Amino acid sequence: MRGRLAALATALALGTALCPAAEMTFSPETLVRQSLVQVALAREPADLILKGATVLNVVTAEWEKNQDIVIRGERIAWVGKSGGWTGKAKQTVDARGEWAVPGFGESHKHIESTYLTPEYEATLVIPRGNTWTVEDSHEISNVVGNRNVQFWLEAEAKGSPLKIFPSVGSATPPTVYEQGGGYYGYKEMRDFLLADKRVISLGEVMDWPAVNDPKSRGRQRIWEMMQATTDGRGVIEGHGSGLVDPGSINAFSAAGLSSDHESREPGEGLEKIRRGVFLEVRVDTARDLFPFLVKQGLKDWSNLSVTTDDRDVYATLQLGSMDYNIRNAIEAGVPTITAYQMGSYNTARHFHIEHLVGSISPGRYADVVLLSNPDKVQITRVFANGKLAARKGEYLLPVPKIAYPEWITRTLNIKRQIQPADFVIRAPAGRTSVNVALMEPFFFGPDFIQDKMPVKADGTVVADASRGITKVAVVDRYSGAAQVSKMFWRNAGPKTPGTALASSQSHDLHNIWVVGNDDAAMALAVNTIHGMQGGWALVSQGKVLATVKLEVGGLMTPRPVAAVAAELEALHAAADKIDWISGPGLPDRLRFAFLTASPWKWQLVAPYAGNPVGFVNVSTGETHPVVW
Repeated sequence: MRGRLAALATALALGTALCPAAEMTFSPETLVRQSLVQVALAREPADLILKGATVLNVVTAEWEKNQDIVIRGERIAWVGKSGGWTGKAKQTVDARGEWAVPGFGESHKHIESTYLTPEYEATLVIPRGNTWTVEDSHEISNVVGNRNVQFWLEAEAKGSPLKIFPSVGSATPPTVYEQGGGYYGYKEMRDFLLADKRVISLGEVMDWPAVNDPKSRGRQRIWEMMQATTDGRGVIEGHGSGLVDPGSINAFSAAGLSSDHESREPGEGLEKIRRGVFLEVRVDTARDLFPFLVKQGLKDWSNLSVTTDDRDVYATLQLGSMDYNIRNAIEAGVPTITAYQMGSYNTARHFHIEHLVGSISPGRYADVVLLSNPDKVQITRVFANGKLAARKGEYLLPVPKIAYPEWITRTLNIKRQIQPADFVIRAPAGRTSVNVALMEPFFFGPDFIQDKMPVKADGTVVADASRGITKVAVVDRYSGAAQVSKMFWRNAGPKTPGTALASSQSHDLHNIWVVGNDDAAMALAVNTIHGMQGGWALVSQGKVLATVKLEVGGLMTPRPVAAVAAELEALHAAADKIDWISGPGLPDRLRFAFLTASPWKWQLVAPYAGNPVGFVNVSTGETHPVVW
């Protein structure tokens, strides 16, 4: 018996050896790398050689002179001394006398803030050296929910060379006191990570009370998303605004929040670096932080990057994109090589995508920025995915035509005409004056401001420009009922009578906000926004003075840069003719206050069950009337 079993086992083993398993089908990524091996060994031809450039090696922090960059398709196959590669190429581009640096990558950006859909964002930023972006997607995520990643990858699938790595919006919804077009917990985050490898992180975790307070109502959801991210080996991005003391900074890092783009004081920034936090430094912070770090003698800058965060198309045309951020860092005293590392390689390593982007190295995408002067960031040509994409500021590649569906172009669900009466604030019966709750842009006090205001004969309380007090309202865009919350703000808004400004861009739910001193003007502004399915509207004396149409999610538009910039310029020009409480011109300070959720603790949100007024402390859930 034993002999027969042994013979059977031998026969089975021989059969297995003689009949191997079917060959595995390799992934597109593996097939690309197999091809690059053959090109690197000069066995197969290349498509392009960039010849004779001085190449920045961001890995070793050195300039390498007289280098050739050999490209096959979208990737780099070989880099080395000019003439050292012995194969043949279809095209050679003379880059002698130029400096080559890796394509710039944003570590923290909301493309929504540019007002452009990704295919047109590419035309704006690629000529300025930006070839890839980590998109913190909590803006559009609150509008389209589980179709978030689908939207961000569509333009690249249609041929846009701008590579987008979605960072899934943790603030979906922003707080437990709001609800919009999406909800993300463990399952949703896990599914995003599994669906596409370009999803690399959980976007900025802003709800610090939910992270650190065991009694917070938002704790379960945010920690579910954080666990899903670590389970999927993703990166958890942070938002450390106001966390400046050692205990908070240590707790922030201990939670697994890996980065911060909100460090404001130089000492705070250095302390966060020391505790293992990756800093994503905006221009406003860089001017103070970088000279401070240079003076402190910081030896290792690998835990810093430069990034844009929020910058619209109009401002980008005037200032620049990542080229402006890198130039600003150099002017602030950062060594030139370090500045370029902060604009590319450091970010790629932080997000574990350095095998794809961030350096001029074999296997990486052929994203090469050629410069005539690296210290001034003077760009001559930009290659993206192995193609000449821009020359002297001009975008050269075709822009894919994308027919965006109604699920992203018809997102303002308002089933009625907004009326002036929706914005009336009434006093309790029989009062001649009332206490009012006031807020103002960038107010970070622990409680709201209080003041007294008179009551008119009809029982209403109205804005008073002479005291710098105006009215602010939030209109729900999701439920169909278009419920309205309203209160008074100070040090913001129009002085010119009969004036209102409205927008569908507001942190982070993107309900419509409107500021004004006249209820009819506020109604007209909101109805104009609804008619466009999103954007900006400036109204005065019964007329619509200027609009910016943002019909994709109420946040972006699929139109050329020049057309959108012209609308923004017209909005600014019309606003210049209005007298504003906060000073001349379009009140960008107010715009950024709404875009960045400032004030932070007490906020006016759309009315919800249990809080018809909409004024709530989002840290504690405490509510309060706006007049009493």
